[in-house]
Amino acid sequence: MLEVFDQQRLAQAVPDEIGDLLEAGHIVQFDPCPIELPADDELETLRRQLPQQLKLKNVSYHPEADQVKGLDENSPVAELAYRTLTTHRDRVTAFLQAIMPTLTRNMRVGTSSFRPMEERGRNLKPHASNELVHVDAGAYGATNGDRLLRFFVNVNPSVDRVWATKGALPELLARHGDAAGMTSAGLRRLDKGPLDKLRSSLLDGVAQIGLPLAKVLDSSPYDRAMRRFHNYMKDTPAFQRDPEGHREFRFGPFTAWMVFTDMVSHACLSGRHALIYTAVLPLENCRRPELAPINLLRARQAAAPATTR
Repeated sequence: MLEVFDQQRLAQAVPDEIGDLLEAGHIVQFDPCPIELPADDELETLRRQLPQQLKLKNVSYHPEADQVKGLDENSPVAELAYRTLTTHRDRVTAFLQAIMPTLTRNMRVGTSSFRPMEERGRNLKPHASNELVHVDAGAYGATNGDRLLRFFVNVNPSVDRVWATKGALPELLARHGDAAGMTSAGLRRLDKGPLDKLRSSLLDGVAQIGLPLAKVLDSSPYDRAMRRFHNYMKDTPAFQRDPEGHREFRFGPFTAWMVFTDMVSHACLSGRHALIYTAVLPLENCRRPELAPINLLRARQAAAPATTR
């Protein structure tokens, strides 16, 4: 599941090679990190000060509003956080477009965040916890089946970031889909109907008149179905304890990795100080569309007629 690219392998990668690995459900690691990182003194300032000034789960730059959320606006490191996250966002975007020109065509760049807290033992509610294995779903507005890509960098200078997985979506749906309600009866609709289209139109209008973050409230039947599976995974202790498919990975200081987080289950078991980049990639760019989550759900939807009463 883990594919490691050192500098030599990355230099020799052919177009679409890395994108094909992502679509197949691999985690792609870069050792060392392939993009320029913030200066050491700036990172040290953020590592030292952000934990005391955190107001939300993470510190995140939201491009829709061109604002950093999670800090008091009067925070002495607010300007540094803004500069760090926007610069990092631009560098990751340029890197991805260079190595995956097919997948990244017309992609929508989402949040860029800094996670300054130790993940182990944060005592967050289950649906917010990074320690529980899950797939990502519906956190950035309606994807309508487009793909969620996340690019991570461990900026802790001395401690690994430890991840766990229980496998990719095809095998997870095969083992747990029925229990989670991901059946033909439970997946009656995956595309937007009239009410969802009206909701999207209204939220677009609100965003255009001064509340740009309204767009992240948008949803779709597909995104709600994926959210249901996400919640099932986090809410089911038996699933979390199940050793089947369980693997752990350690990402060392200043290494980077990326993965389709709507496809590969994941949890962060421990680690502190990471930069996280999110983008939504159009489904139409995929070379293996049959492996995309929405098409996996469509296959289950078509497997048997929905029950009627």
